[in-house]
Amino acid sequence: MGAITTIEEMEAIYGDAVPRSLNKVTTKMTPHYRTWIEAARFVVLSTVGPEGTDGSPRGDDGQVVEIGDDKTLLLPDWFGNNRIDSLRNIVRDARVSLMFMVPSSTNVVRVNGAGVVSADAALLARFEKNGKLPRSVIIVTIGEMYFQCAKALMRSRLWDGAQGDIKLPTAGDFIKESDAMFDGQAYDAGYPEHAKARMW
Repeated sequence: MGAITTIEEMEAIYGDAVPRSLNKVTTKMTPHYRTWIEAARFVVLSTVGPEGTDGSPRGDDGQVVEIGDDKTLLLPDWFGNNRIDSLRNIVRDARVSLMFMVPSSTNVVRVNGAGVVSADAALLARFEKNGKLPRSVIIVTIGEMYFQCAKALMRSRLWDGAQGDIKLPTAGDFIKESDAMFDGQAYDAGYPEHAKARMW
């Protein structure tokens, strides 16, 4: 397969990094990054643990994270499926990455740092919504942050919204694929109402 096995081989293929791609990195919040993160309702949380890596989408109807201070982000963990893959990883390996995306923008903001999972009552109370609390909050200490150039989203035309003639499988289709007796159509039809009471 022609696998590249050394950093030297890799660097020979790619050459030097574009200087601006290194110089744009910051180790703490700046006014522009604050504006971006406050606008973001969606983030991908990446973690690593003994079983491997995990990437988890997180979203909210307002800010997806709260900015604690110039070095700290707070990410509430709302109701999910209780697999807690990301949380298990963070407890055993603090390394985390966040990728913030804002609809219609082709830029992405990335944060690499260290995470801690907290169930402190006062911290949970900061995120109360309609009488509900997250079960934990991920406290992320920023190691570095920077914006990703727009090429990936420009190439993919992610925000165009058009899928052409492709009929995508539904959640019910995925489940039925592993459980032939499962009623995928009924699941899909009822899921929007089912999810309403379980968003937070």
